[in-house]
Amino acid sequence: MINPNTNRRRFLQTGLGLAAAASLPAVARAAANDELRVAILGAGGRGGEMARAFANVSGVRIVAVADPDSQRAEKMANQYQATATTDLRRVLEDANVDAVVVTTCNHWHCLASIWALQAGKHVYVEKPLSHTQWEGRQVVAAAEKSGLVCTIGTQQRSDPMQAEIKSFLHSDKTLGAIQYVQANRLGARAAIGRRTQPLEVPQAVAYDLWLGPAANQPIYRNQLHYDWHWDFNTGNGEMGNWGVHILDDIRNTVYQDSVAMPKRVVAAGGRVAWEDAGQTPNVHYALLETETFPTVVSLSNLPPAPGVKGSWKSPIHPQIGHPGSGYVVVCEGGYFCGQRGRATAYDRDGKQIRSFRGGNIVPLHAANFVAAVRDNDASRLNVSIETGHYSSGWCNLINIAFQVGASYDREALLAAGDLPAWERLVQQMEQQLQPFGVSPDQLRSSPVLTHDAKTERFIGPLADQANQYLRRAYRSGYEVPELV
Repeated sequence: MINPNTNRRRFLQTGLGLAAAASLPAVARAAANDELRVAILGAGGRGGEMARAFANVSGVRIVAVADPDSQRAEKMANQYQATATTDLRRVLEDANVDAVVVTTCNHWHCLASIWALQAGKHVYVEKPLSHTQWEGRQVVAAAEKSGLVCTIGTQQRSDPMQAEIKSFLHSDKTLGAIQYVQANRLGARAAIGRRTQPLEVPQAVAYDLWLGPAANQPIYRNQLHYDWHWDFNTGNGEMGNWGVHILDDIRNTVYQDSVAMPKRVVAAGGRVAWEDAGQTPNVHYALLETETFPTVVSLSNLPPAPGVKGSWKSPIHPQIGHPGSGYVVVCEGGYFCGQRGRATAYDRDGKQIRSFRGGNIVPLHAANFVAAVRDNDASRLNVSIETGHYSSGWCNLINIAFQVGASYDREALLAAGDLPAWERLVQQMEQQLQPFGVSPDQLRSSPVLTHDAKTERFIGPLADQANQYLRRAYRSGYEVPELV
């Protein structure tokens, strides 16, 4: 075991030494004993869900739980007769751990994954992979160097329905050529409050460990846990929280992973109507252009009107319904509406022509990871860590476009793309603000940003400003190592 205050360099040296000695024995032990020993890093709600999923896979035992909140760590550990610690580095030193499931706050995903790989542990890391695009690439490099199995929790990749969808859209070409895609994340949320004095961190939380790579900034929201999603210091907003699932679906079933990253991105949005301490937008829309066809993104956490239950809608066709958290593929011969666990195809008149039903994806995804670990074969994974890096990257680029944005410029937004669907979406997103007494002028919009997928950097106008968001400054002792 190591002390929580152990210098990072000493830990990495230890981890690198362990990688050579421990990775193959870990696989051998798992095969010989028919037991894979898994640790959960992050004991929040998602950590609990993943612990249950892995515990139900035959031959898997939860042996350790790490969370900076000692109460949460102990509660989950007690459920599985596992050991508990506030410091994930203790778990990574433990020779009795074969694999880790990273369900920490988003800002910890990459560093925890890299440290685990360097310590000889296989890694299942929750989405989004990265808090910034540069650190996601370092995880990909760490996985390649280690020779271990590393995947991401975009669990819809394990749904057998996805293969049927790809065949329907691309092999059968039932709906004809694809014109564009609209991604929707339209789910109402509540404000997170705004304190006049910084939040007092609960005594049970080892706050230095909770912060890890993030900056030590005062917190003015009401709750420490979960609402970190809506602070750019620790989270990726709704775009990285739910948007990554939808955009990964689109990359998989619609682009068939042929497009790594968008070539151009323009976005607009804001955090409006709530007056809370959140930083990330609760209204966010974007146009992503690729080598083939474009994708437009519609995101809103607002209800239809103040005090009204339900979520705001962004209709494309009056008869085809509206996937609130899903996507619509607009084709020459009809529409394909996909969302988690189900999908429906319509002709151009809105008549349903086929439906699809999915499987129980979380257990399937966990079982796929375990099977790959047992064979020590990352090629068995339903989603590679590099694929997860790209899907997370679409969200990161949209967030960057928002962050570099300035005063709302409707004319420039509409001129950014010659696509009627983009103009319609801009109009819809403006109209949803009216019941809240919010003017579009309270939003911000970006210029068109050009991205080079080979260098993973922006080029052209405002590139210097946008590139500043590709990599963050890390606190001492919690730096993500530069591996490429």
